[in-house]
Amino acid sequence: MQVEHVDFVSFLTQDLARAKRFYTEVVGLEVETEGEHDMELKAGQVTLDVFDPSSIGQPFAPSPAGLALRVADVDAARAELEAKGVEFEGETIVTGVCRQAWFKDPDGNALMLHRRFDV
Repeated sequence: MQVEHVDFVSFLTQDLARAKRFYTEVVGLEVETEGEHDMELKAGQVTLDVFDPSSIGQPFAPSPAGLALRVADVDAARAELEAKGVEFEGETIVTGVCRQAWFKDPDGNALMLHRRFDV
């Protein structure tokens, strides 16, 4: 098997309207498709699928693993989100390969602003 590409990543929500406001108005993602219980957002080369698991009889649980959103300037993007009320978890982290700043969506799904040094 050869994986060609990642088509989408899913996050669960308990309130689709709240999630839509956060991802479109705060983060700035564009809605690709939208249904009664889910929406797909354009996140660079990957689609972020956000859906209400209760619509298929499943329990809600936030994703603690995180989705890394590559941005041109982590510090500038962080300042922009903080101005919109987003709270970050600690200081921006600088590793040997990248800068990263962690935050969560209103449902507790982990997100990260990220930039590799070699890109």
